Amino acid sequence: MPNEIAKNCVVTLDYTVTDADGVVVDDGRQPLVYLHGGYDGIFPKLEEALHGKKVGDKLKIKLLPQDAFGDYDEKLVAVEDAELFPENAEVGMAFERVSDAGEEIFHITEIADDKVVVDGNHPLAGMALIFDLVVTGVRAATAEEIAHGHVHDSGNSHHGGDSRSLH
Repeated sequence: MPNEIAKNCVVTLDYTVTDADGVVVDDGRQPLVYLHGGYDGIFPKLEEALHGKKVGDKLKIKLLPQDAFGDYDEKLVAVEDAELFPENAEVGMAFERVSDAGEEIFHITEIADDKVVVDGNHPLAGMALIFDLVVTGVRAATAEEIAHGHVHDSGNSHHGGDSRSLH
């Protein structure tokens, strides 16, 4: 049983995330469980800061936009004709759009008259984020978790996992 965070360990964290003004953007109701060691389960800067930490260790880490959800990109905002959307479309709804750039998630941010404003930025893009983390568990990953590159739920032998992602 490992006692410090290292490659191929499953790490459990209690956490909260706030913006630069102290407003909570994720209250961490569910613990974050991820596979440590470059599997993209959490932001690389967080993983780097957690490496070598032990159960009970507490960290407060500020990530700039480029280390979290990226800078806000005005080019990802578009005004579309309302007729392209279902009648029940409302602000906050998300949908997937496939383009030459691949699959992208867009959110409806405004509906007015016969136009709908959609935004392909992550809702937290452009924000510096402060992560308050407490390491609550460290265990060796199973061979299957390592092969698949993510944590598996203890009651489920395949995908679906008990992990939340900060990435």
